[in-house]
Amino acid sequence: MTTNKTDNKITLPTYFISHGGGPWPWLKHERSGYKHLEASLQELPKEIGITPKAILVISGHWEEKEFTVMSSTAPPMIYDYSGFPEHTYHIKYPAPGSPQLAHRVQELLTQAGFSVQSDDNRGFDHGVFTPLAVAYPEANVPIVQLSMRRDYDPEAHLGAGRALAPLRNEEVLILASGLSYHNLRQMGPQARVPSHEFDEWLTQTLCQTQSEARNELLRNWTQVPSARLAHPTEDHLIPLMVAVGAASEELGVRVYHENSFFGGIAVSSYRFGRVA
Repeated sequence: MTTNKTDNKITLPTYFISHGGGPWPWLKHERSGYKHLEASLQELPKEIGITPKAILVISGHWEEKEFTVMSSTAPPMIYDYSGFPEHTYHIKYPAPGSPQLAHRVQELLTQAGFSVQSDDNRGFDHGVFTPLAVAYPEANVPIVQLSMRRDYDPEAHLGAGRALAPLRNEEVLILASGLSYHNLRQMGPQARVPSHEFDEWLTQTLCQTQSEARNELLRNWTQVPSARLAHPTEDHLIPLMVAVGAASEELGVRVYHENSFFGGIAVSSYRFGRVA
């Protein structure tokens, strides 16, 4: 068992993962370029040491006016990408949903003063099924998605994370899925400087800065070097705020990092919480 235990209570860590591009695990030739990310995702279940009762995912591919939670017992698939081979539009990741967890998420967020909606038609987008097909290939862990709020307010998402923190003691894994660098118009060698500058700031903020000071830096992330070059829009960064909010005082640990992803990009993933 590698998961932190206190007074016989299991406390799962939280994660922010860089999920990669589109349906990469199903692309024969491109998959080799993701070998380091793939290895980190395969390591995730070993790190936490138990099979979670369920996984709550905040994906950079779902936003709504209000926080919205998936409530289906059998979520369908959403192929939210274009230009890939035909077979990638028939991928199935048949993990069950969990109306019970959806209700619990609504309960916790409502108690914290948030307006919350439910959606029983929402399916898994690739920010969910792509990384989890690698981490949990048997698709045997129930999954619920929580949307971002469309205003991308960092404090609202940090607050949502704080409200959801009790789930960590209920054997629910909180997983924020995005990308530490997400500028599709500036990839390859030209992304080297901005991605490395932002990655350095992000790692120092998450892994070396304590609680409220860390939150203050994240609230003002647009003011840091290369912020808007790394994230012209913040859809793939905002999920991080939920993972950090749920982490409370716990410092981050970088669990995945590359300096030359796609020819020059620095990308990272982080875990919050001990796995001693």
